[in-house]
Amino acid sequence: MEQEKYAHLEKELSPKPPILKNVIKAFLVGGLICLIGQFIALFYITFFDFTERTASNPTVATMIFLSMLLTGFGLYKKIAQFGGAGAAVPITGFGNAVVSSAIEHKSEGYVLGVGGNMFKLAGSVILFGVFSAFVVALIKTILVKFGVVSW
Repeated sequence: MEQEKYAHLEKELSPKPPILKNVIKAFLVGGLICLIGQFIALFYITFFDFTERTASNPTVATMIFLSMLLTGFGLYKKIAQFGGAGAAVPITGFGNAVVSSAIEHKSEGYVLGVGGNMFKLAGSVILFGVFSAFVVALIKTILVKFGVVSW
């Protein structure tokens, strides 16, 4: 009974989070990151004769590199504090996760600190991506083999 009273009192007294404001900031920051990615893709298409399809890989690599650079200079943290999920969801959040964990464990040495902890968070993302791609390719191969679909 005491826990219910406490939970009710806590709910009444806790400040209400500005959900709409946070959603708008996340939308704007995530949209700006995507807009920058689009400009980078157009740069590769215009100046390096990439197609829309082939420009995606260097664009993703450039975006990850830029987020890693901003994380190293301490700027991505400020962007993430302002934009919340808008900065965490795009591919730049991946680069930030890798470098921030590497910086955090730098004092433990380059091999055991940086190398051992660099992919703690990102490793699961990479593993899930590779495994998912394998499963989808396997299903596609089976479906094509038995004539269910044709690609």
